[in-house]
Amino acid sequence: MKKLNLRLMRLIKKSYGQVIAVITVIAVGLLVYTAMKMAALNLESTLNKYYNETNFADMYAQVVKIPTGAIEDLKNKYGITDAQGRIVSDVPLKVEKGEEKVTIRVVSLPNSDKKINGTYLVNGEEIQNKNKEVLVVEQFANARNIKTGDFLEVQINGRLYDLKVSGIVASPEYIYLMESEQSLLPLPEKFGVVFVADEFARQSFGFGDSYNEIIFNVNDENQLDQIKDKLEKVLKKYGVKRIIVKEDQLSNRMISEEIKQLKNMSKIIPIIFLGVAAVIIAVMISRMVKKDRIPIGVMKALGYKNIDIISHYTKYSLIIGIIGAIIGTNLGMLLAGAMTKLYLQFFNIPILRVNYYYRYTFYSVVLSSMFCIAAGFLGGRKVLKILPAESMRPEAPKSGKRILIENIKILWNILSFSWKIVVRNIFRNKKRVIFVLMGIALSFSMLLLTFHQLNAFFHIFRTHYGDFQRMDYSINFSKPMNKRVIKDINHLIDIDEIEPKSEFPFEIINGWKSKVVNIIGAENDTVFYKFINLEGEVINLPQKGIVITENLAKYLQVEKGDRVIINSFIPHREDIKIEVKDIVKQSLGINAYMDIEEMDEILLDKELITGAYFNSGDYVKKKLDNLKNVTSLQSLEDLKNVFEQFLSLTYSSIGMLVVFSSILGFAVVYNTTVMGISERRLEFSSLRVMGFSRKQIFWMIVKENLVLTVIGIVVGIPMGRVFITGIEEAMSNDLYTLHVAVNPTTYVFAGLFTVLFVAAAQLFTLKKIYGLDFMEALKSRIS
Repeated sequence: MKKLNLRLMRLIKKSYGQVIAVITVIAVGLLVYTAMKMAALNLESTLNKYYNETNFADMYAQVVKIPTGAIEDLKNKYGITDAQGRIVSDVPLKVEKGEEKVTIRVVSLPNSDKKINGTYLVNGEEIQNKNKEVLVVEQFANARNIKTGDFLEVQINGRLYDLKVSGIVASPEYIYLMESEQSLLPLPEKFGVVFVADEFARQSFGFGDSYNEIIFNVNDENQLDQIKDKLEKVLKKYGVKRIIVKEDQLSNRMISEEIKQLKNMSKIIPIIFLGVAAVIIAVMISRMVKKDRIPIGVMKALGYKNIDIISHYTKYSLIIGIIGAIIGTNLGMLLAGAMTKLYLQFFNIPILRVNYYYRYTFYSVVLSSMFCIAAGFLGGRKVLKILPAESMRPEAPKSGKRILIENIKILWNILSFSWKIVVRNIFRNKKRVIFVLMGIALSFSMLLLTFHQLNAFFHIFRTHYGDFQRMDYSINFSKPMNKRVIKDINHLIDIDEIEPKSEFPFEIINGWKSKVVNIIGAENDTVFYKFINLEGEVINLPQKGIVITENLAKYLQVEKGDRVIINSFIPHREDIKIEVKDIVKQSLGINAYMDIEEMDEILLDKELITGAYFNSGDYVKKKLDNLKNVTSLQSLEDLKNVFEQFLSLTYSSIGMLVVFSSILGFAVVYNTTVMGISERRLEFSSLRVMGFSRKQIFWMIVKENLVLTVIGIVVGIPMGRVFITGIEEAMSNDLYTLHVAVNPTTYVFAGLFTVLFVAAAQLFTLKKIYGLDFMEALKSRIS
């Protein structure tokens, strides 16, 4: 066996270029597996620990007003272990730049030794002076450079309060700092959260001995839906607006979705890369066995058994797999640490620690070994058919015959001699051609998916903020106001167009399916929304009935013309049945829409609105700075600025995926080309005798791979679309919809990068052409 092991080392040395290419493919696959798996585990384990330390709430109930006594009565009922009241309200923050509109969410801290959703102190100290101090959430403090000891000028119910920052904190409720489900990205400079003492909140907001939100801990999380149903009935008399369970809480939902996607990607990508590597290895070993007929016959004549020789070639495969696994997992662990730290920019978990799970090195080696052993056996199984006596002579060449295209005389006569050789070789080596085509097609489809994801991100932003929503500004009031406020705004600033809006949460029910969403009331011929139904038609809001978004319709299993029940959380309001007049596309968020007059008539009180949409070229933020009862003022320009800041991370992710896809294609093309050159030594030697230069032979190979690249790209288009559809279905949820048409430029970019990695692979094979000993090939006469 020592002799076979020595021969094995010589085989590896002789084919080091191909070995490195395959090792790289395996290493990339397991790098992704290790990095994503460990990053997901780091996030998940520290998230659970953080939730336990801060006593994260299992359920939230938003109400109009509920007294302390009623909250106390809920404890130890319906499976509830603890219930705490608090006041939550969005108010303006006065800043030095008068034109800048900043909103903060004021949250009262319950008077309890064991607070639900307790804060985690990062810097400073807890609140000492309950009427003059606040705690500021860390993301907002960092974005606006707020330090302990600074003062915040907060406007509550039209009155200004100077509050001292006693501490900077993290909150399990705001790990991902987003104002609402309608926000595409976090806006830490424009939206923040501050925590105040319970007494201060009740006094300043005028709640007395009442609260507008209750947070719960329950005995069994599996019973949350049943507890929610009971609470909806119990709290209805207190004006319940919305009940949110833990899994639907916005911040928790965002980070849970990210962890879920990381886990899914850690399963899919490694299988693709290991599968491609296994096929490459199987083909390589198959070609080696074919080339080594005489040495194999000699080994059998000397007494080596079939199992010894197959094991010899399987070891070749196994060594590649183990080296690739070790390199991939070690690089993956380093990348896992970097990925985990990168997530800190978006998910604020102060106790986040980077742990290395070394068992995944073992798992990676085992997984890689399984693929490579299978590849080695499949590639080396032809050893069983080789007999010592027959192997002493070269294998009889395959009989040649005309290919189909040769019968088309007009086309065949146009082709030059070199192109005829190229075409014949493509049609006569079907297995090799199929392998190359599938490799190029897979690489192209992955590149298409990568570029499409970038385009989809741009598309969601452009269509939602600019095409679907067409307002320059959206203003929200702290409480419902009379429609006359529109005239007041008109007097304060120069308005081009303005419309009122009503936005309230309601539960929409269809059979046993239900969903709490914001129903938005707008004018039926509104200029600030462009509603497009599933047939692609632009529609106006109907004067009767309701229009729902595609995701909501899918969740509720509702079709156009069906009737749904709207359950109102407003006290003394009866449930109503209403017809779904149409279903519209919406990239971001999940909503329902009604004509504002119809909404006022059947769901709300007449003449009351919760905000307005308007277009204006005036100094809006400066002039509306002191307007009472305004919680937020959003502009399209602010969202564009945040989007541009987010692009750097997106480009980094896309760049990494492009590199991985290119490595896959490069390895396939390089290995098959090198194997083809080795097999066709006699053919190339004959061409040299006929007067062909090395350069001409090289360009003949380039032509062949160019044809295969074009065909591979064509094959890769439907494959890529299948990938895109699968990813869109897997990643679409209530927060965003990824059903985006593939842009023609996406195909162009994917095709260009595919051609680039094929060209790179060709350049690396140039040395092989110039290194061939053509005279030796003619002497040996072994094909």
